[in-house]
Amino acid sequence: MRSVKFLAVALVAALGACSSNNGGGGAVGGDPDGGPGPGPGPGPAADAGARAAGLRDVNHVVVLVLENWSFDSLYADFAGADGLAGAMKAPPQIDPATGQAYATLPETETHLPQGLPNAPFALDAYLGPDQDTSLDLTTKFYQEQMQIHGGAMDRFVGVSAAKGLTMGYFHTVDLPLAREAKKYTLCDRFFHGVYGGSLANHIFLVSAAMARFDGAPASMKAVLDGNGAPVPDPVSGKLQDGPLTPDGYVVNTVYSVNSPHVVPAVPPEQLLPSQTMPTIGDRLSDKGIDWAWYSGGWNAAVAGGAPSDLFQYHHQPFVYFANYADGTPGRAAHLKDEADFMAAAAAGKLPAVSFLKPDGVDNEHPNYTDVLTGETHALSLINAVRNGPNWADTAIIVTYDENGGFWDHVAPPAGDAWGPGTRVPTIVISPFAKKGFVDHTVYDTAAITALIERRWGLAPLGTRDAAAADLSNAFDFGP
Repeated sequence: MRSVKFLAVALVAALGACSSNNGGGGAVGGDPDGGPGPGPGPGPAADAGARAAGLRDVNHVVVLVLENWSFDSLYADFAGADGLAGAMKAPPQIDPATGQAYATLPETETHLPQGLPNAPFALDAYLGPDQDTSLDLTTKFYQEQMQIHGGAMDRFVGVSAAKGLTMGYFHTVDLPLAREAKKYTLCDRFFHGVYGGSLANHIFLVSAAMARFDGAPASMKAVLDGNGAPVPDPVSGKLQDGPLTPDGYVVNTVYSVNSPHVVPAVPPEQLLPSQTMPTIGDRLSDKGIDWAWYSGGWNAAVAGGAPSDLFQYHHQPFVYFANYADGTPGRAAHLKDEADFMAAAAAGKLPAVSFLKPDGVDNEHPNYTDVLTGETHALSLINAVRNGPNWADTAIIVTYDENGGFWDHVAPPAGDAWGPGTRVPTIVISPFAKKGFVDHTVYDTAAITALIERRWGLAPLGTRDAAAADLSNAFDFGP
């Protein structure tokens, strides 16, 4: 059980210990596999060796990153997974102001009634998967640690602008991707890598590290109390939970000095300088292995102006790195539009590693899009691979950048000062994937990085990916 005070102490220790990697960021330390999940983990050493050998049959990895749902909020009633049965036995949500359980769920979401029981509830009666919420949920670095509350998982409602909405879940049977999960492998012990929101988790996915902003304005840094929690500003009363830790690590949203830039423009002094720590893209390029990050709306965004379809600038992690800055060969070779992915899939010319990031309208993010639109779009991307010439040796990994502020009843494993955070859905779709399988192995986002590294013999980027289970338990490579 980890208190907020413990996390504050761990944060201070980690900030001192993390290497700056030439001033561009900090390598993330700690073992994400803090203990086995309840269920079968990887098999004996011989089986692990066979899986490692089998990975050589996978010549294409496609990583599809969706947005902002916890495992329980989408897969609570998936057969064989640790879902609703466990969730219904979880402790009630606590009011941080009183330390007592709420009598009923407080509510600020316009779709939902007041007075719902203090427990998980089905959203479907009030909000369909084809509707977006009227509110965004709270997804910040310090706040998620408060919500997790040392593993009690009992302050998601109290530390959220959306209050009772955090406890809602959709019936899994209504979700298109759940049908894929039923046919292939669903991971029910997969946790997002870094507490909080999208940017830090995208940076972690590609670098196993935290970005750093040396020389940032003091106003961008969080001000914390002795327990490591943000304190209110004495004038405005707003929490001083800025995007940077007191020592300058990026934990909430900032924008890159490189284009494309958010509209309206951010003051230049608040733009994050290019990061120089290594990425998984660098590792692949060093070995002559082709790869690309494909974004919905990329071509429109780099053309300038305000792109359509809710393009999200902080969902483009390679933009934040010096090797992919404006005018670099790396950007021209590796940062592409989603339309380029569709063409490559149809032609059988997928690179060895593809990252896919749908535009905002298609990414499932609460408050500005809906689950059904996102999952229908995700299926079109999956089917482009499945119907193309590269399918026979491809592994598709569908995951979520973070939980979006939604509650989950399974506490994250012990990790380090940065995470891992709350459990998120992850599906492995491949001719090699175990069929109709729920994988209970403990993973976090570093598992994806580790899989790519071990398949192509790349050096780990940090200690988290070096120690991570690598998703190989989701595959069956035969005798």
